[in-house]
Amino acid sequence: MKINFFKYQGAGNDFILIDHTMSPLKNIDNQLVEQLCHRRFGIGADGLMFITKHENYDFEMHYFNADGKLGSMCGNGGRCIVAFAKQLGIIERETNFLAVDGPHYARISENGEWVDLQMIDVDTITKDGEAYVLNTGSPHYVALQSDLKDFDVFTEGKNIRYNGTYAEKGINVNFVEDKGDHLFVRTYERGVEDETYACGTGVTAVAMAMAKHKDQTGHIKTAIKVLGGDIKIEFDYDGKEFTNVFLCGPAKLVFEGEVE
Repeated sequence: MKINFFKYQGAGNDFILIDHTMSPLKNIDNQLVEQLCHRRFGIGADGLMFITKHENYDFEMHYFNADGKLGSMCGNGGRCIVAFAKQLGIIERETNFLAVDGPHYARISENGEWVDLQMIDVDTITKDGEAYVLNTGSPHYVALQSDLKDFDVFTEGKNIRYNGTYAEKGINVNFVEDKGDHLFVRTYERGVEDETYACGTGVTAVAMAMAKHKDQTGHIKTAIKVLGGDIKIEFDYDGKEFTNVFLCGPAKLVFEGEVE
């Protein structure tokens, strides 16, 4: 059996997308998902997504991590699946779709390569030592780090992800350096178990954590640089809750093909 797939990337976060709108999603082969995401023995990606029909929304997003397991919300994946839905003719310029963490609204540019994705509201941020911990659809750990360009993100991120506090459920580990006019962010992602070029829920968490760290309130726009490019975060923050949260950035088709 041949599977038609599409490869998308959002700021270097890359995904395999499969159109599954003609039949229900069932009997997923998790080992096959892992194999397809493998960068030596498969197509290669940070994750794989199926797009399916939903009676109450434009579509439903099903996200699997590169380890083959069903994942939590993926922000850059969400932006890429919106671009994919536009390509398939399911949507035009706006959409309301369902993901694992609930409904999402998104708007897409006319050329289909820039997506503003609304993320969930957040009202809880805790501390782990000097680091911030919060959930933006996926759990995140945010630590300030100087000289981030030369920092060993893989080793330090893995140590935190697998420590006694987080090993069982896992956590995504973000390191951030404040550059003044933008934040520079690098992320170790659970499920991928490596540093990725970008993490959408991660940069969202970083922007929120830094707003709290700096005692900022009001309508806040944050420019963020990741290894894969530029992302923008916008939200309203009243000192207690983050609302009207948008993750904004590129979502581009890389190639399409068939795999046995």
